[in-house]
Amino acid sequence: MKQTIEFDKIQQQMQKGVITLHGFLGDDKRKLVDILEGDNLTVRNLKRTHKAIAEQMEYFRKMGLAGLGEFITVDETFEVKVETVRGMLPSPFGGKGMYGKANTTVKNKKLERTIVFTDLHIHFIGDHGFYEGKGSPFRLEPKDLITILEVPVIEEE
Repeated sequence: MKQTIEFDKIQQQMQKGVITLHGFLGDDKRKLVDILEGDNLTVRNLKRTHKAIAEQMEYFRKMGLAGLGEFITVDETFEVKVETVRGMLPSPFGGKGMYGKANTTVKNKKLERTIVFTDLHIHFIGDHGFYEGKGSPFRLEPKDLITILEVPVIEEE
């Protein structure tokens, strides 16, 4: 994939202080397309899809809403909490509009590991395969998401 003018504009929107204080790229100096391709390769090598990861994230988000800001048990293996604050954020990719400021915390009790993600992360991953740049304080490693959320392997066709 080639870095287009459109990707240059998106990458500019991801810089520190444009949409968020910390931005979405961290200290990653690669072109946006290279960041996307790197994470795409990782996900493919783990026999998963960005869509499957985002669907699992959305599942836990929806289940966690029932806890009204407190941890609840989901599927006996997980504890989930969704905390929301006022406000909305736009996606640097454009798209359907604004995304709520909600943090979903998922604890995998079997693994004794926890991961936190936002509504914007679900959009980034499901629609764009974007996990944020290396060094970003809010980057999600695809392997961590797959492992902690127990994202199923895709079946070979």
